[in-house]
Amino acid sequence: MSEPRSSNGVQSLERAFGLLELMAEAGGELPLSRLSALSGLPLPTIHRIMRTLMAPGYVRQLPSRGYALGPRLIRLGETASGMFATWARPILADLVDVVGETANMAVMDADRAVYVAQVPSTHSVRMFTEVGRRVYLHCTGVGKVLLAQLPPEDARAIVERAGMPAQTPNTITDPDRLMADLDGIRRRGYCVDDAEQEPGVRCVAVSVAGAPTLSAISVSGPQGRIGAEATEIIVAQLQAAVPRLLAEIL
Repeated sequence: MSEPRSSNGVQSLERAFGLLELMAEAGGELPLSRLSALSGLPLPTIHRIMRTLMAPGYVRQLPSRGYALGPRLIRLGETASGMFATWARPILADLVDVVGETANMAVMDADRAVYVAQVPSTHSVRMFTEVGRRVYLHCTGVGKVLLAQLPPEDARAIVERAGMPAQTPNTITDPDRLMADLDGIRRRGYCVDDAEQEPGVRCVAVSVAGAPTLSAISVSGPQGRIGAEATEIIVAQLQAAVPRLLAEIL
């Protein structure tokens, strides 16, 4: 029988993943001093871990001597997204059968939301979002639900860094107003995007709390078909779908 891995090896692995997560949360790159401040690790330790990650291409060093996520992670991310889609699609299909509108799943990707799975409705007029599409967080149902899972100061930092362009006349473009909206989402347990991303489109979203990465599922359709009564039904169905999703991905 082989010997168990040393505690030092496990600790180094945990630290490496922790540094990658910090870089991802910051948009993909960080100065060395900021990495040290956020992680609490000494500079020599970070240098050693970064050298190990640079060799296979998981990290690259910037001319400024900071570090950025490397291209090797793209393949891992694409594979993971594909697995999410495989697991989520049957559950999204059940949602479509019950509520009759398009169902989606999205995850946090730096300062954007990326759609990883979708099942369209059978209506002749239906919503369609390309899987793999990256969208702003401040103006989408899934995006605001993802932000609401973060501490308020982190959510504010992300939208201030990414910007809050108006997509429609209903888009929230003021950070203070968005923070108030996120407070309401946390209290209610769901979000309604009322034509904030696309004119005439309403989206109802909930978080997949407990997923390995920040995730959300949603149902979207024309405003005329998703009124107050439909929203109540959709919220209940989305919340019932979350435990099924977690059972698949955990």
